[in-house]
Amino acid sequence: MDQTLAVQERYGAAAQTLEPALCCPVSYDSRYLKAIPQEVLDRDYGCGDPSRFVRSGDTVLDLGSGGGKICFIASQVVGPTGRVIGVDRNRDMLNLARWARPQVAQALGYDNAEFRCGQIQDLALDMEAVDDWLATHPVRMREDLFALGEAQQRLRRERPLIADASIDVVVSNCVLNLVGEDDRRKLFAELFRVVKVGGRVAISDIVCDEDVPLHQRQDPTLWSGCISGAYREDRFLQAFAEAGFHGICLAKRDEKPWQVVEGIEYRSVTVVAYKGKQGECREGNHAILYPGPWSEVRDDDGHIFPRGERVAVCAKTYRLLTSEPYAAQVIGLPPYQAIADADQQPFACDGHRARHPRETKNGELPVGYQNGGAACISGSACC
Repeated sequence: MDQTLAVQERYGAAAQTLEPALCCPVSYDSRYLKAIPQEVLDRDYGCGDPSRFVRSGDTVLDLGSGGGKICFIASQVVGPTGRVIGVDRNRDMLNLARWARPQVAQALGYDNAEFRCGQIQDLALDMEAVDDWLATHPVRMREDLFALGEAQQRLRRERPLIADASIDVVVSNCVLNLVGEDDRRKLFAELFRVVKVGGRVAISDIVCDEDVPLHQRQDPTLWSGCISGAYREDRFLQAFAEAGFHGICLAKRDEKPWQVVEGIEYRSVTVVAYKGKQGECREGNHAILYPGPWSEVRDDDGHIFPRGERVAVCAKTYRLLTSEPYAAQVIGLPPYQAIADADQQPFACDGHRARHPRETKNGELPVGYQNGGAACISGSACC
């Protein structure tokens, strides 16, 4: 059986009848479960709780939202000023979530969740809009197929399911591993596309500690059961970096594996990553000091921060590293004499270059003190 068909059939059936084998044991905040119908709680197939990384007022996108449990939890966290969008392609799961939506809204006193039909590797294409088009343009010949392709492109462009840079946080609970290997680069590109600059993703999924052999990947039961489609742990993290995210970390990693198949360990993790490191490097006389405990660290852009040294960074990198998730781990040293944005010159912000202390003074200085002409620290690359 084809992997996509296996997933569709298994999760369609699981929307009707509980299938415990599809989920890991997960502990959710009980405060948020009271407003959710039991039918949804009973058909929750996940491996983590990414809703813990949602904040009040956020616009949230839940990939593979299923029966809507994470969406309904997130809708309470974001409150009436926030918004939650669930995306799933399974008709039965969408029907369950949409059936539960008015009940949750009544319990909460506000309605801020909605559910859309789409594939998580193609978040621009509204599959129900495709259904509407097909209702009057049936595909009978190859010319019809070409017309369908053109219609899909037009829908992506004119009526995207999820618009560019419109989401504060993307969450997902054990569905990325269900996407076929040929579509995974596109999947991560779509994640990056829809997140706002300064936004983030919180993805709970199953990873493995070794490469999965071909015979396991071709097993429809193992694949649809969120096992043999698992990313290798290190490659999962690398996929976020390759898509352009930064501040990537394992926010949760189960010590014990959920499943062991032929000696390969499959376990649940939650990865948090951020968007916003892109942009021009300009000189603002900023510096970052890393206090330890490691002897040195390196960020996603290749900056090296030896313990206790004032390292010169551009204005953009300074803003980045003095914000989440780095702020608690570094000390930001603002410039003694600030340079207006319009006057900042291009800055080769890479590797390691020292910042002279005269450029980042923060105390009372003699009248007429100037930092101009500060000499480079011996052996540095600041000049």
